[in-house]
Order: sequence, then C-alpha cells, then structure tokens
Amino acid sequence: MPSFHGWYVALWAVLPALAVFVIWQMVSPMLVTEAVLQSPAAAALPADPMARNAVLEEARALATGELAGAFNPLSNSIAPAFAAAIGRYAMLGSLLALIVAFAGGAFGLLRIRPDLRARTKVERLVMAVLLIASLIAILTTAGIVLSLLFETLRFFSYVSPSEFLFGLQWSPQTAIRADQAGSSGAFGAIPLFWGTIFIGAIIAMLVAVPLGLMSAIYLTQYAHRRARQWLKPMLEILAGIPTVVYGYFAALTVAPAVRDFGVSLGIPSSSESALAAGLVMGVMIIPFVSSMADDSLAAVPQSMRDGSLAVGATPSETIRRVLVPAALPGIVGGVLLAVSRAIGETMIVVMAAGLAANLTANPFASVTTVTAQIVGLLTGDQEFDSPKTLAAFALGLTLFAITFLLNVIALQVVRRYREAYE
Repeated sequence: MPSFHGWYVALWAVLPALAVFVIWQMVSPMLVTEAVLQSPAAAALPADPMARNAVLEEARALATGELAGAFNPLSNSIAPAFAAAIGRYAMLGSLLALIVAFAGGAFGLLRIRPDLRARTKVERLVMAVLLIASLIAILTTAGIVLSLLFETLRFFSYVSPSEFLFGLQWSPQTAIRADQAGSSGAFGAIPLFWGTIFIGAIIAMLVAVPLGLMSAIYLTQYAHRRARQWLKPMLEILAGIPTVVYGYFAALTVAPAVRDFGVSLGIPSSSESALAAGLVMGVMIIPFVSSMADDSLAAVPQSMRDGSLAVGATPSETIRRVLVPAALPGIVGGVLLAVSRAIGETMIVVMAAGLAANLTANPFASVTTVTAQIVGLLTGDQEFDSPKTLAAFALGLTLFAITFLLNVIALQVVRRYREAYE
C-alpha cells in the first residue's frame, strides 16, 4: 500500500531528527555555558562559584530577552557572549537535525521494496507510541502516590498515625523553641475530614444531585428541541465560571444571607459557614451531574421507552422504572465526578467557610476542609523537615485513599443495581 510506504519513509525522516533535537535542547545549555567561560569576557567573573553562577544566569536571561536590565553590571559585558553562543549552537543543532532527517529519510527510501511490510512496521510503531502514552499515565499516577507515601512516612516518624487519623484537635502551628506555647502542635485530622465530607459530600451533593438529575430528565424527556438548544448551554456555562468568582459570590452574597437566616432562627451563626460554601459548591457542580446524566439517559434505546409506554406506563413511571435504572452507571459516574470536584475545591472553602478546624454539625458554623489546610500548610517558604509542612502530604494521601474507597463502593453499587438489556 503506497500510503504506508510513505508513512514509513516519513517516520524514518522525522523520529530520529526529533530525538536528536530533544537531546540537543538538553545538552546545548551546558555547551553554551562552557563556550562563554572560554571567552575573553569571562576573565572578569568572580571566583566564588555561587556569585559566578548568579552572574552567568543573569547574563543568560539578558541574552534571551527574559530580563530588560541587569542588577550586576558585569552581566552586561557577558550577555553578548551568551547571545553569540546561543545563536551559534542553535544553528548547529538545527543543521544537525536537518542532516539526521535527510539521512533517515534516505535510509527509509532505500529500504522500499515490493516485499517490504511497511504497514506492519508502521502499525507496530503506532502501537508502541500508544503503549508509551499509557505507561506515562500509569507511571505518573504511581509517581504521585509514591511521592505522597514517602513524605507521609516521614510525617508519621514525627506524629503517631493514630493521633493523626483519630485525633480531634488540629493545630499544626509548632513553635521554634520548646519553651514557646504550642510547641508540640496538634495533628488530629478528624475535624478536617468531617469538614470535607460535610461541605463537599453532604451539603453540596444535596444541592447538586437532585437539581442536576431533574434538569437532565427535563432536558432529555420533556423539553422541546428548541428549548433544549438554549437551556443546555446555559446550564453548562456554570462549569466554566472560575472558582474564585464563585468564592466572591459565596463570601459577599450567600454567606451574609445564610448568617442572617441562622440568626433569625436563633441558631449561633458565623459570617463564614459550611452551609454558604456547600450551597455555592453545589450550584457549581450541577453541570457535572447534569451532563453525565443527560448523556446516559439519551443513550438509552428509544425502543425501551416506547415499549414501556406501549404497555400503559405513564411517562414518569417510564423514567423512574426504565430509563433511570438503565442509565444508572452514567448517573453514578456523574455523581462521583461531582464528589471528586467538590472534595478538591479550595477557593470557595477559603473564602466562604473559613479556616477554623471545628468539629461541629451546625451548618451555620465555620469549618474547613483538607484541601484548604493543604494550601495553608504549603503556602510561602516552608521547611520540609517539620511536621507542619509534612502534614500536607499526609492529608493528601488520606484524601486520595478516601476518594479511591468511594470509587470502589460506587462500582459495587453499579454492579448490584445495574439492569442489563439485550
């Protein structure tokens, strides 16, 4: 097949040249630096390695246009040498890649014969690329888990796992000296886990699941085609609004209204509350539930709906007993996606729920979540040898394990209640 012979030659021309170009991009900075150090302008460089490296990096930034002016006057005299070396080695690398591309293309062209199985070779290469892509995703996941696990084990060398998993007090502010107040710290994460579940998995889901599922049912079963064309994009706009905008809306509009409502009921209320954050978060994740449920309901065969109506079932009975059970895997998938999105949300919690680690069932009180505390622990200059900083990795690993457990439970629910149709 001529097309596969063409692809065979093109791959021989492109892939080796691309590999040479990538390797050259990694090697050329060292060659450029070495060339600059051998130039006459480098004679004025300081002898101290740290000072010399600072001047070289600043000169490199000047040569590439990353900096408009230098802090060290010596960098101005070295920048032309950097610019000349960068241009010279860039031209050399391009010329080398072109030579390799020509050589590879000529080699592939000379191998073209009537008995060459070019299709098999091209398809094997495509399969290898797909395998590498799959391995990259798997190895990235494994790397994330291992990095979290390694830092978590370091944290547990300072703090007992039982204290972290079952403790009821969270105060990671450790003092520098042992005689200062709060030098021991408190790393009981139960208030954080409860705040995450309370806001993301209870309040937000109580808003998102009914509204998202009912909107999907209306759009797929009741809405006119023209109404659907307008309503569905308007609903999905909610997913494109930045979370910081939701945070402003929750802090400036919803939180004061929730506080006034709680005060009118005689309930102790805070200006930052779990209810305010959960309500806004639930509105934010409605499109995740609605879109997945919409697609799942639309994928149910029309013959099933017609058959149910033909035997005398009402439209509501058809939806409740036929369409929803058949679309249950997609609906559960949308709910899981929404839960994951809610658990990982930070801005709304920081701006509307606060950072107080309170173990309370009062929705009008201020609480915090795991993600908000991770941001607080890793913000600014931190020392990765202190329990305070390492606690962020322990929180991340625990949150990962909880999310994984929720996914396993959801799969079991789907297998138990899914209805299969021929």
